[in-house]
Amino acid sequence: MASVVVPPRSGVIHPFHAVMLAGAAPMFLAALLADWAYWSSYEIQWSNFASWLLIGAMVLATIALVCAIVDLSRGARGLLYILVLAATWIVGFFDALHHGRDAWGIMPTALVLSVLVTVLAWLATWIGFSTLRTGGVR
Repeated sequence: MASVVVPPRSGVIHPFHAVMLAGAAPMFLAALLADWAYWSSYEIQWSNFASWLLIGAMVLATIALVCAIVDLSRGARGLLYILVLAATWIVGFFDALHHGRDAWGIMPTALVLSVLVTVLAWLATWIGFSTLRTGGVR
């Protein structure tokens, strides 16, 4: 039985890029859940958890954004993906700055920003994995 090797398309996502992209969205979701827990209980440690989770998510989102820009410079498609990922980074940056304030003063804006950045991160992940495909053997 013969197999046909399909050449990779121009929109190939590198495995490292995929891991960084797939790791950022759950961390933003965890920060949202920590913000919701702080909003529900006003236990200050939840605010600290949200801050640390946001920093981790921002590190992964930054690496994913750099990978996406490098892919775009090589001719890969995905301008909408880069724009949504850049919007995620910008909103996440302002959310992280807002979490740097006093814990009593961050609500309810921190919760709203966390919801927004989580939706953007999941949207960027969905766009990134639905439009960027890898080649393989059929």
